[in-house]
Amino acid sequence: MSYPVWPSDLPRPERDSYQLQPQDARRKRSVESGPPGYRRRFSSVAQMVSLSLILTAHQRALFDFFYSDDCAQGASLFWMPDPTRDGWPLLATDGTPLLGPGGVPLLTSARWLCAWGDAPPIETSVEQVKWRKQFQVVVMP
Repeated sequence: MSYPVWPSDLPRPERDSYQLQPQDARRKRSVESGPPGYRRRFSSVAQMVSLSLILTAHQRALFDFFYSDDCAQGASLFWMPDPTRDGWPLLATDGTPLLGPGGVPLLTSARWLCAWGDAPPIETSVEQVKWRKQFQVVVMP
């Protein structure tokens, strides 16, 4: 099955809004006294990620179409570039960028298979002619 792909015309998420929390894979054991005890509930752990984007009018329309049509109002899984890894330069151990043919820096490539979070994206206006979309994704294990 093929999933929709995050539109490449959308900007990277804001760094200030990025939050990642792993899903809790523990089950608490009931104890009558003493410290709480836990055991593992499942081994595949998803990650909940909060993101926000600042969008122009064109990008806002692109995001809305992707969410409503391509992802069926958030019901479909989709592929998204990992904002913490995708497109960053590969570095040597001394911190210098690794270069490919012609001196072009080599870049990392990483993507997530995501589901939309529990709530639909929230939109607020920014700078009178731009919009902020805040949303959560669940990164599948």
